[in-house]
Amino acid sequence: MSELSSRPADETIAIEGLSERAEIIVDRWGIPHIRAGNQADLFFAQGFNAARDRLWQIDLWRKRGLGLLARDFGPGYLAQDEASRAFLFRGDMAREWPSYAPDAQAIVRSFVAGINAYVALTEREPERLPVEFGLAGTRPDRWQPEDVVRIRSHALTRNALSEVLRASIVSAYGHETDLLRKNLEPAVVPGNAGDVDLAAIPVEILDLFKLATAGVTFSPERLACRLEEAGKWTKVNALAEVIADSTWTGSNNWAIGPDLTATGRPVMAGDPHRAHAVPSLRYLVHLSAPGLDVIGAGEPAVPGISMGHNGTIAFTQTIFGSDQEDVYVYETEPGNPDRYRYKGDWMSMTVVEERFAVKGAPDQVRRLRFTRHGPVVSADPDKRIAFAIRSVWFEPGAAAYLGGLSSMRAKTLPEFRDAIRRFATPSLNHVYADVKGAIAWLPFGMTPVRRNWDGLTPVPGDGRFEWDGFIDLDEMPCLVNPPAGFVASANEANVPATWDHEKVRIGYEWLENSRAVRIAEALGHRPAGEKHSVATSMALQTDVTSVPARRLRVLVEAIAPGADAELAAARAMLLSWDEKLDAGSAAGALSELWFTRHLKPALLALFVPDQRLQPLMQPLDVEGLLQVLERPGEAFGPNPAAGRDALIARTLAGAWREALSLLGPDPAAWQWGRLHHGQFDHPLSAIAGPDDAARLNVGPLAKGGSASTVMHAAYRPQDFRVVVGASVRFVLDVGNWDASYCINAPGQSGDPRSPHYRDLSVQWAKGEYVPFLYSREAVDGAAEQRIRLVPAPGA
Repeated sequence: MSELSSRPADETIAIEGLSERAEIIVDRWGIPHIRAGNQADLFFAQGFNAARDRLWQIDLWRKRGLGLLARDFGPGYLAQDEASRAFLFRGDMAREWPSYAPDAQAIVRSFVAGINAYVALTEREPERLPVEFGLAGTRPDRWQPEDVVRIRSHALTRNALSEVLRASIVSAYGHETDLLRKNLEPAVVPGNAGDVDLAAIPVEILDLFKLATAGVTFSPERLACRLEEAGKWTKVNALAEVIADSTWTGSNNWAIGPDLTATGRPVMAGDPHRAHAVPSLRYLVHLSAPGLDVIGAGEPAVPGISMGHNGTIAFTQTIFGSDQEDVYVYETEPGNPDRYRYKGDWMSMTVVEERFAVKGAPDQVRRLRFTRHGPVVSADPDKRIAFAIRSVWFEPGAAAYLGGLSSMRAKTLPEFRDAIRRFATPSLNHVYADVKGAIAWLPFGMTPVRRNWDGLTPVPGDGRFEWDGFIDLDEMPCLVNPPAGFVASANEANVPATWDHEKVRIGYEWLENSRAVRIAEALGHRPAGEKHSVATSMALQTDVTSVPARRLRVLVEAIAPGADAELAAARAMLLSWDEKLDAGSAAGALSELWFTRHLKPALLALFVPDQRLQPLMQPLDVEGLLQVLERPGEAFGPNPAAGRDALIARTLAGAWREALSLLGPDPAAWQWGRLHHGQFDHPLSAIAGPDDAARLNVGPLAKGGSASTVMHAAYRPQDFRVVVGASVRFVLDVGNWDASYCINAPGQSGDPRSPHYRDLSVQWAKGEYVPFLYSREAVDGAAEQRIRLVPAPGA
């Protein structure tokens, strides 16, 4: 692979589509600062720059979302294309565009024109084309504006997956056992309002849904697949991986009011957690034109930003646990599986014939079926049953994060509040701060109103269980300048304790609260005389205190080791530990080995002895697990406390033995980071040669933390590889913007030849940051490369 860095630092490019000159200034950390004379040219330049830095990524995102993979990669991708098209937005575009902003269509049109301009440039100058296209033997496509908004299957929603898993577990082992899989807050026993036979709902009905939301994978076998073998690629991601991703995907954010900071200005922090990938899911960018000057993070295939600041207000988000999906079960007509019972009559499904181009094979036509609720994901004509998923994805205005086109331009809290009415997906904890010192928490997203069921299990699609509109922002909780002096969220159940869940039912499935507990401790309990700062917020974002380890310590301390030397040694190590999962911690390595590879499997075997159902429980809900240990029940035997203690003792001694095997005979030399590591593998590395794979992949990098620490670093148990965590982190000094900091991992660029492809990875692993500059003077002083865009002659 040649190096892009050999190109001159400054260049001028003539392109069609611009009305005036524009400029892209790339700073030393790979962050582009884009300046234009008007906003149409600004968004054009943003699209051009997104393609310049991330063309392979956004091209693959578009082809996956629109169901165009088989055309480029062959029959092994036909099933995935079919699944993707089942979940496209097919609604009214006249209602769709103004949902995000009055000028959303014009902005997106400019943005995709910029992408297309860069694609055209690669045709004139092939050396600019990212190396992945050569490895894969493909070319980038031109975009249409509608492509940006029709793709919905990357947006984070919930809880169709959990409804089906709950049906299997509850029907086999009951509600209490299912809480080990997914704890419910507030505590509620799931209903079955439609009297559905939960045991008759197979987990296989999730296959199409899983495939529609899967990333794109490559292997020699899949690329060599023949058309007659295409059906074998209906499962490209393990169910356990999908469950784990939904369990761990979250974020942290907070805003600290001026009374608690050393400067008297607010401090805002945000770090969204998603599956680790190279290139990163997020992209940092600065957009400046008359009337607009915003900097922050977004997804590279979407114009604007969704989190950051505009010089007056700062804003960031975490996932808020609204229930935005439902699984419907239908009785189909005898002899006609394309009709289903609805309100006492038979209603015809909508049947759409989709044509798929397939590399090396004739075009294929597939029938997609839709009920009034959504795509049919599974059916059994012999049993006269069908299943469909209803999601807010299919509502106008539900393209992920595009509501940022409005919120990024707000200048006051009332304007910001009005803007987030346009944020349908994901449902988010919006956190706000401004230069006048105001801070606020405003959760919102498109949340269906369910009048007669709780949304926790599948319901009949016969007309008795229908959404009755959506919860209005004015019905949602909020906090403005609270007495505590800060607002924060970490995907926990954070609606007020007095909330009437029957009147306004938001959802019952949240992430466990360990991160939220630790954030509240750190923000609410500073030592006397100490104030918060950008530095303390950076330290908190990279904090590795394990709240679960703290709770487990109480149980370990109560156990008498007796004559068991291994148990005694393990117990002594954990009791002398500060519960911090630093990369160099020996006790941290033991604690996570025990928790993940010994304690969890032992509890799973105890509560769910059926090995066929055990994968549905993974990775276990941390809060549910801790509660069954802290309040042991009859599952542990006639003396529950003694049974629990015996299980703890047995598994802890087993973890000690495994640590000796994995980390060596000297416990003092054990280190958590020798096991727990970050690794960013490029999708194409599986088919690249070893030299190219080494250039495409980034890592391994020793890493502290876990899924339960503020520095979120969720890992898969088989090899301790971090799979979900913060890629982007930023801390903003509200009002003194050049004193802000950020990081994006493994780097800003998606081009493996770029010096900014992996340059931030080591700092990310160490919990370090780089400057996040905003003022023209500071940006110019840190400029590494200037790319001047000028209108093509005669254009």
